[in-house]
Amino acid sequence: MYMRVLSVATAIGLAAAQHPGPISEGNPPLVTSFCTLAGGCVPQQKSITVDANWRWYHGASGSNCYDGNSWDSALCPDPTTCIENCVLEGVSEAGYRSTYGISTTDDSLTLDFITEHAYGKNVGSRTYLLNGAGDGYEMFRLKNTEFTFDVDVSALVCGLNGALYFVQMDEDGGASRFGGNTAGAKYGTGYCDAQCPHDIKYIDGESNLLDWTPSVSDPNSGRGRYGSCCVETDLWEANKIATAFTPHSCSVEEAFRCEGIDCGDTEAGERFKGVCDKNGCDFQPFRLGNESFYGPGDGFVIDTSKKVTVITQFITADGTDDGPLVEIRRVYEQDGRAVANPTVLVPDPLGLAPPTAADSVTTGFCEASAALFDDGTNYLEKGGFSSMDDAHGKGMVLVMSLWDDHAVNMHWLDSTYPHGSTDPGARRGSCPITGGSPAELEAPGSPAYGASVSFSDIRFGEIGSTSRLPRPPASPSPPPRPPSPP
Repeated sequence: MYMRVLSVATAIGLAAAQHPGPISEGNPPLVTSFCTLAGGCVPQQKSITVDANWRWYHGASGSNCYDGNSWDSALCPDPTTCIENCVLEGVSEAGYRSTYGISTTDDSLTLDFITEHAYGKNVGSRTYLLNGAGDGYEMFRLKNTEFTFDVDVSALVCGLNGALYFVQMDEDGGASRFGGNTAGAKYGTGYCDAQCPHDIKYIDGESNLLDWTPSVSDPNSGRGRYGSCCVETDLWEANKIATAFTPHSCSVEEAFRCEGIDCGDTEAGERFKGVCDKNGCDFQPFRLGNESFYGPGDGFVIDTSKKVTVITQFITADGTDDGPLVEIRRVYEQDGRAVANPTVLVPDPLGLAPPTAADSVTTGFCEASAALFDDGTNYLEKGGFSSMDDAHGKGMVLVMSLWDDHAVNMHWLDSTYPHGSTDPGARRGSCPITGGSPAELEAPGSPAYGASVSFSDIRFGEIGSTSRLPRPPASPSPPPRPPSPP
């Protein structure tokens, strides 16, 4: 993100802490609903905050502590001096729209991909839902509940990802655990996910500048020594061509700053040696052989040229809030009809057993798909549903984002990946392997330049309480066949 340079007339008293600057924070309001079977859905006033990575980080004179994709060596020669010299700045409500392309209207949040402003341009964003008081993240305890939202991905071309997901961030953004963080959740601190990202500028209340290496392809990003890991449940990763929902387990039970092998860095050949499962147990209809379920136009069951309602249920073994989480189910609604998640057949790679039929994420599905894809996925080894159960019982933070991918051009979601592979599961969508690069997507005049995603009418509550239509019957099993080759 391009860090703005503004003059700051207000004197800033600095201490050894990641703390807010003088501009008042204007978290945009967003209405969500809590639902019960007896009382229906009741609107609740919440608000949105943008991740700290996107914010202006500056010294008392207004000089950037982080500029482009590098740290200022005078203001930030080391982590301690950096947090003494620098503040994390607030954003006005108008600034959310004009600088970051983030806007809300009643129950709808819209994220623009490219936002041009007086100081340059902003690319994508990552936002979190704050509680009603605006002083902490809204914590979702999802066991034995369902979570529903409407989404419009009609403008998201190949290479873009409009995502809605949950991560095990601290409720206060790490402020109570780490004395170096006094900005907290209101300022979007404390991000973590199962990829253990190294591009997070502030982890555990410290600047992540040690061993910082600016990105070769991204003028706004880089990698530091540390990563930030935690359990992640991706309810929705999608553009108009492909979609997946994916739980990622971890052997750690809270937000965790990793170093070395614990991070599981792909570049170091340690992807499957870290504390988190990076591949996840994904349910991706196209990857599993159903190429006509999701896409733009009336030739698909779910037509991505229109808004769609997405319902996800978190099923416990005994149907109680305290029972163990054993299944994640999905239902869609569109054009006044309820649509069951497709049933897929996961072949036994050895041909010794009949295919596994599945229309939801369970331990059995995860075992079968991991055996078929044979790509190192270690969701079960990192804790599987036990890890999910622990995180969803404690509470998870809602994330809504729009991004492009400097690593592999989002081909893991919407194209063939690894490139050239004919292995089961390699074909994930119909996007060409030659497309999706950020250089292409971020160029003025590209089809992606004016793209946006909208999430709206977020509802959460008892199973069966958020839907406006009768539930559909389970989809029939397809005839046995492996996923389609490229």
